[in-house]
Amino acid sequence: MTPTVQAILTDLIRAESVTPDAGPAIDALCGHLAPAGFTIERPVFSEPNTPDVENLFAAVGTGERHLVLAGHVDVVPTGPASAWRHPPFSAAVEDGVLYGRGAVDMKGGLAAMTAAALRFVERRGPHFGGRISFLVTGDEEGPALNGTVKLLDWAVERGERFTASIVGEPTSARELGDQVKVGRRGSYSLTLTVEGRQGHAAYPHLADNPVRGLTQILQALLAAPLDNGTDRFEPSTFEIVGLDTGNAAWNVIPGNAWARINSRYNDKWTRETLRTEIERRIREAIAGDSPTRANQPIRWRVDEEPGNADAFVTRDDALVSTLSEAITAVTGRQPELSTGGGTSDARFIKNFCPVVEFGPVGQTMHQVDERVPVAELEETARIYETFLDAFFPA
Repeated sequence: MTPTVQAILTDLIRAESVTPDAGPAIDALCGHLAPAGFTIERPVFSEPNTPDVENLFAAVGTGERHLVLAGHVDVVPTGPASAWRHPPFSAAVEDGVLYGRGAVDMKGGLAAMTAAALRFVERRGPHFGGRISFLVTGDEEGPALNGTVKLLDWAVERGERFTASIVGEPTSARELGDQVKVGRRGSYSLTLTVEGRQGHAAYPHLADNPVRGLTQILQALLAAPLDNGTDRFEPSTFEIVGLDTGNAAWNVIPGNAWARINSRYNDKWTRETLRTEIERRIREAIAGDSPTRANQPIRWRVDEEPGNADAFVTRDDALVSTLSEAITAVTGRQPELSTGGGTSDARFIKNFCPVVEFGPVGQTMHQVDERVPVAELEETARIYETFLDAFFPA
């Protein structure tokens, strides 16, 4: 008999797996998949100056039609455990609601996917005319360098070819099934550095304060919107998320100043065209005389951060409609097709096959007392199972 969604999620939450320590949660997941006939492979990937990360590729069935069920077992830190109603890794249930770090993001969706796949294979057997794989990482909440992006290449090098993918992220906004992600905005992170000359704060004429130049550039970058949106996306955003000089002294003019910047951008842009626009605005801001710098040239550079990815929209109508119909069949709701919100590992999967995202209600993700109703978990599993039946017709 297949385990319940609650039982699977309980095992996953009790297996503490704060990024990048994915091993315990992968152990728990394999404990459910292996007995059902899934082949298990657990590649570990590395990158300089980052921790090694263990990942999971588990598959069952043969045939050209191949569905990838994707997700992550790593979770963000809990904060003070004393602030939680129940211990954050206890998976305690109160009034039909299961509490724990990862209950929503995204061990809940992964548990529902697992239960659905196990039930499907139990009913149909391992020879259902296709292939189901779990592509699971421990590096989604971290740098995202040693997870899905490398696991996809690893699988393809071994001959895997993918027809479509569902990522079990918590996409529902207020009620289960009210929203499906059919695309994501791009995410572009960079560090803008302005170089100056360190000196004594009492003798500014002997120094070159980089904060003045950085401020001048940032004002120009924020002066006008990037765009007004497109037919499938909201307007692109441009946010300063960090400022620093590395200087703690009150009497020292710093030698360098830098800003950390993130843009969430729509399909009007690519990483290349967005960087070109940013650099154009910088050059325009510092062209000619600079009254704040006594005509000294502003020395600057832009360094891209890892993990940047372009916006995308999944235009596979059959995939989107099959998932939407499964949601409607179980919940009675017609989901909104959305491209809003943050980013996810779907940004890597879209390079290999059409991908959509669907999972539980995400209102408590990353919060103290993260939680999910057990009934909602079961309903989510039924949606996935209904989708599997339609994707692999008997």
